[in-house]
Amino acid sequence: MTDTTTPKGPPKGMGPLAKREMRFAYLLLLPTFLIVLSVVLFPLLANVWISFKPVTLGDLRAPNILINERLMGDLEVVGDEADIRYRARNSSRQGAIADIVMTDDLPGTLRILTIDDRCSLNDLSLHCDLGDYEPGQREDIVLRVAATQGFLDAPANIKDTKPVFTFVPENVLTNGDFTLDNFRRVFAASDFWPVLWASLYYTIAGTLGALVMGLFAAQLMNITFAGRSFLRGLFLSPYVAPVIAVALAWVLLLDPGPGGTLNALLIQMGVIEGPISFLGQRKADINVFGLFTFEFPIALTVVIIFEIWRYFPLAMLFILARMQSLSSDIYEAAEIDGATPLQQFRFISLPQLVGIMAVLFLLRFIWTFNKFDDIFLLTGGAAGTRTLTVNVYEQAFAVSNLGAGAAVAVVVFIVLLFFAVIFFKFSPEDET
Repeated sequence: MTDTTTPKGPPKGMGPLAKREMRFAYLLLLPTFLIVLSVVLFPLLANVWISFKPVTLGDLRAPNILINERLMGDLEVVGDEADIRYRARNSSRQGAIADIVMTDDLPGTLRILTIDDRCSLNDLSLHCDLGDYEPGQREDIVLRVAATQGFLDAPANIKDTKPVFTFVPENVLTNGDFTLDNFRRVFAASDFWPVLWASLYYTIAGTLGALVMGLFAAQLMNITFAGRSFLRGLFLSPYVAPVIAVALAWVLLLDPGPGGTLNALLIQMGVIEGPISFLGQRKADINVFGLFTFEFPIALTVVIIFEIWRYFPLAMLFILARMQSLSSDIYEAAEIDGATPLQQFRFISLPQLVGIMAVLFLLRFIWTFNKFDDIFLLTGGAAGTRTLTVNVYEQAFAVSNLGAGAAVAVVVFIVLLFFAVIFFKFSPEDET
């Protein structure tokens, strides 16, 4: 009799042991996940949260009650009357304060005649329920007192005991007020699109320039010659030098004044007639063979050249490491077949360097787009060199509008996220 039952195939899915191992692995990785989420996601989410809040730099300091206590009047004989005046004020112009309670200990040598309707007196302890204060609200709490013989014999200073306040301050960062005004202000600004264009031009040109220079330098450093080790160290100097030192050197080098080295050389060589403010001149009209004229961004291009000069050593290190890992057999075979050095570079080296150069392009694009210190030290964002990161600083700290600064930072994140998605979708890989 033939067995017609369907033979059983391999088990599908995970078995009980595999599931236990997976749960154990996730449990071991849980601390790492939490650390990464707290370090990476928390600041990002906090920035997005602030971008929808009407918050300024002053709002980071919680509202408080400012108090000035004074004795108004002269107490010279027994029975003379005066006022103890508490002048209270909400320190914040935007945040309210709720459930304000003031307590104070009064001098025992003064006779209390009248107190504020919101206050109560327990022996010498004053207790006042002041309610809620609107932003910037101020008021006086007045007590009428009379002098006694004990006060005249030993006058007491009412400021010896300070009033104590308990209250619930409104925190603009955690309340339920949200707004799109920050993004409206950012996109409605007349300089937003020029700043975005300057950011993209600076990032793309600086990234590509650093990669090309790094590729040429790596190709040179891959050749054996006398003094190669010294030259490698010399090529790394722009990258390892402190940015404030090299930026100051460039500012002095490009200074249009009498101390500017580059201007002095160009004038003596007859290249230019007068000094050029390389870091202060926004643009110049360039005429090409009398056919057409275009505006050339001088300061922005100089900042890009500084970016290329400072960061090409990093690209050189990565590319040189990849070059040295390539097998020499294929180059020897190509040389036997009559391939020129240029053909070897084009058809052998370059295809195998595409992967590492793509990764470098992604990293350098992100780092350059987020770059702030180079531009700020060289030009301060003037003369057309203002990028989105400089705009974040100006909005958040120069104008004290943290919400608008966070909104610009969110725009930066969206641009970089869009670029990263496109990059990972179309990025090439090394040929193996």
